[in-house]
Amino acid sequence: MSHDPSKEALSTRAITAGRPQRAGDSPLNAPISLNSTFTAGGPIGYGRYGNETWSATESAISAFEGGSSLIFSSGMAAITAAFSILPWGASVVASHEGYSGVMTLLNQYSQSGRLKVTLVDLSKTEDVIAQLPGADLLWLESPSNPCLDVADLPALISAAKSQKILVMVDNTFATALTQRPLEMGADVVMNSVTKFLAGHSDLLMGSLSTSDAELFTSLSNARKFNGSIAGPFEAWLALRGIRTFPLRFAQSCKSAHELALRLSSHPKVSRVRYPGLPTDSQHERAKSFMSTFGAVLSFEVIGSGADADRVCDASEIITHATSLGGVESLWERRRRWPIESQSVPETLIRLSVGCEDVEDLWKDIEKALSIL
Repeated sequence: MSHDPSKEALSTRAITAGRPQRAGDSPLNAPISLNSTFTAGGPIGYGRYGNETWSATESAISAFEGGSSLIFSSGMAAITAAFSILPWGASVVASHEGYSGVMTLLNQYSQSGRLKVTLVDLSKTEDVIAQLPGADLLWLESPSNPCLDVADLPALISAAKSQKILVMVDNTFATALTQRPLEMGADVVMNSVTKFLAGHSDLLMGSLSTSDAELFTSLSNARKFNGSIAGPFEAWLALRGIRTFPLRFAQSCKSAHELALRLSSHPKVSRVRYPGLPTDSQHERAKSFMSTFGAVLSFEVIGSGADADRVCDASEIITHATSLGGVESLWERRRRWPIESQSVPETLIRLSVGCEDVEDLWKDIEKALSIL
């Protein structure tokens, strides 16, 4: 009997999806396929075209996001593959304050003439819709990195699709446990698997998911012929991480909400950005289609950028590092990176909440803030 994970809860799919078929003495876990060459006559053909371990991981990701999925060597590799299927000179509408890697890539494409790029504030729905006529792609990131702005995904996806515009959504911060853009009508969903899905800060990987067979073929060809493939060991590690993803994410989201509440009343903090707070400007919109509010928050400290750096250096449990989504809590001042959007406040600290005890995290935060 074939197994249909679509009838299970997402937390169950994390455990059941991507398993080998059951038979006598069959392994419970997908094996690591360390092969570059395959005997002729099968569906794979060559190591750059496919791998059994990739397939298991892709199956598990699809069980969350829907559609069919492809994994790539990093999140940026997946994003680059997504942009690569656009024709030369295509028009792209994207966030003015999104992930710095995407902002840098779009700036390069704009300067070279590869793409025509229009940057907008994705939280201002009518302003985004006004820029859609003539666009080829709407690239959405919600909540945004690092300012946690929430785009009205249902409204924007609907508006774009009514004009036959391709819609791609970076779902890294929210994950499919919070929102499922393919079900809202998006064409492609991107995840930095490095982050919450894998969850252990020990690999780089990205994924693209789509329900459109033609798009899937185009994206698959982009991976095959641009060569941005994942290693089988990384795929196996990611699949192992996915098994505990819902448990980790639930704990992290719960702690993030509590820490956001406490930080909002701290005298050394001028602003907290977290859509789960009732006082957050994005809260009403977020709760209309998000089932949770995520495990990342940002806050601004009173003082200078140097003061914010000192806070990040003063922690003992939270690690001062870039990245997010792991079992360990991480924070950093985002403007320490020259490529970060200049509209991001100098004193903004992004905190990715891990799975440590929330009281220990709060003591660590209070101690770090006490240096101000």
